[in-house]
Amino acid sequence: MAGPLLPTLLPDTAQVLEGDVVVGGVSLTELAATYGTPLFVYDEATLRARAAEAAAAFDDGVAFATKSFLCGAMARLAHEEGLCVDVATGGEFDLVRRAGVPASRVIVHGNNKSEAELVAAIDAHVHRLVVDNFDEIARLRGLVSATRPVSCLVRVTPGVEAHTHEFIRTGQEDSKFGFSLSSGDARRAIEELRSIPGVTLHGVHAHIGSQIFELDGFVATLRILADFTRGDSFDEVCIGGGLGVAYVEGESAPSLTEWGRTLRAAAAEAGLATTRLLAEPGRSIVASAALTLYRVGTVKPVAARTYMAVDGGMSDNPRPVLYGSGYEAFDVARPLAERSRSLRLVGKHCESGDVIIDEAWLPEATGVGDLVATPVTGAYGYSMASNYNRVPRPAVVFVADGVAREVLRRETFEDLARLEA
Repeated sequence: MAGPLLPTLLPDTAQVLEGDVVVGGVSLTELAATYGTPLFVYDEATLRARAAEAAAAFDDGVAFATKSFLCGAMARLAHEEGLCVDVATGGEFDLVRRAGVPASRVIVHGNNKSEAELVAAIDAHVHRLVVDNFDEIARLRGLVSATRPVSCLVRVTPGVEAHTHEFIRTGQEDSKFGFSLSSGDARRAIEELRSIPGVTLHGVHAHIGSQIFELDGFVATLRILADFTRGDSFDEVCIGGGLGVAYVEGESAPSLTEWGRTLRAAAAEAGLATTRLLAEPGRSIVASAALTLYRVGTVKPVAARTYMAVDGGMSDNPRPVLYGSGYEAFDVARPLAERSRSLRLVGKHCESGDVIIDEAWLPEATGVGDLVATPVTGAYGYSMASNYNRVPRPAVVFVADGVAREVLRRETFEDLARLEA
């Protein structure tokens, strides 16, 4: 048995009415009727508020992690709110440039950058190139010169194991990312980069994982980085991203402001008071700004439980399959009703593991044809979406001040067939 969904899991502008939910001044029922389902709905006010909060919490150069959710509209919004954007592939770089984000506000990541990706970043004069390995340094040696410069950070692995799922830990020694501090590789990388004419090395970067609720790991990492770089005269240190968000009732997470305040205090204590303190939030900006709308197609009671199948699933939200991630659900037409019925909310894909919520609670009356929503789906839903079973990816709409605008249209079968030779 569960009560009505807690409003804290909804976007900032959400209004819960007797027979509908309104976000950004727009009815969810009307959005589903206009754009179909599944449908990602983003509240632009929430996006802008979180982006502005991140910009205020850290120094200039703090970046939106585009891997969490990227489209042209989102890249422009992050830039408008004062953030840089970070990209990890040539495809992400191409899109943010097409969206109008200046290369001088782009940070380029990647653990296996191709020569073409390096050339594109250098020629565009990106804000920072985050160097990950010795093979990359060797490529840079042949590409960079005093007349073809690049500004860099060095990604290091600080040996901090974040309290999160093993698949999204990145700061431990056993990682495909960065240079190890304990082995001496990080110090060697710094020395090699400093020997290349045209390379300006601004500092170090670390990322310890994702969906982290406890700030002590970030504080420990910052102290390690401060000790490691003492005497290097670097002007930047980047703590990466990974701040968690609440997905289900009973969870709570620090705000972006609390994260920044805690790290600023730690930086001052560690002797980094005059060093630019940077971060790369993604999930904490976009996750709670969105929800996904589905239409119920089948309700099937079996011996162990009841299955409720909707018209999306693992193709638009693979996180439950990948990480066992939890979500809540609510009936859009009955948002104030008690959620007294336990069921397994599943998708339409040909996989037993296509489960959106293992034990969802919805009103007794929810059934075939009803509109069901899962909140806090703004991060790693659309960006990790697939066409498994040849299912077209959903549309994405931004809502603000009573107006909806489609920022990504729904894919069609024609789109899926376009690559056929």
